[in-house]
Amino acid sequence: MNQSLFLAINSLAGRNVVVDRIAVLVANYLPLLFIASALWLWFANRDVRERLLAAGENVLLAMGINLAITLGSFHPRPFMVQRVHLLIRHAPETSFPSDHATFMFALAFLLLAETRLRGTGLILAVLALFGGTARVFCGVHYPFDIFGSALVALAATALLRFPLARPATALNRAILHRYDLLATRLAATRH
Repeated sequence: MNQSLFLAINSLAGRNVVVDRIAVLVANYLPLLFIASALWLWFANRDVRERLLAAGENVLLAMGINLAITLGSFHPRPFMVQRVHLLIRHAPETSFPSDHATFMFALAFLLLAETRLRGTGLILAVLALFGGTARVFCGVHYPFDIFGSALVALAATALLRFPLARPATALNRAILHRYDLLATRLAATRH
């Protein structure tokens, strides 16, 4: 099924230069939109900063899980085992799970779990799915790599929301306290 889905999606590559270029941009640079969104929220809404720190921790936790998976198993990228429509040059390394997709899903899922940020989280989750699909379209991942990334991000979110919630909250409050002190000192030196 993974192979069939991959072939169905990747076979669409190479047919339209404009679509290919958009897919490459999305596949490579969509995570930058996620970072920009987090920064915008940080500066636009002081009340959500603690949750944004949690989202950053969720990304780190999910990427750590990815690292553990890749150290324990190797799954070749599509272009390593077959002819594909390859739109992105990529190192011949393990494909499961996708770091790009894990990053995007981890940020989206933590925000989706927060009542005040649910709308933003939903938009980012849809974009993460779109970005993951673009990586399949470009020939660097299988669909199950993206699905696995979503599961890793979901597991990290569950860990951070439940067993790790108390220490993460304490850490985030300490970070925000230091941040506020530094911001106050910087503002005082300007006047």
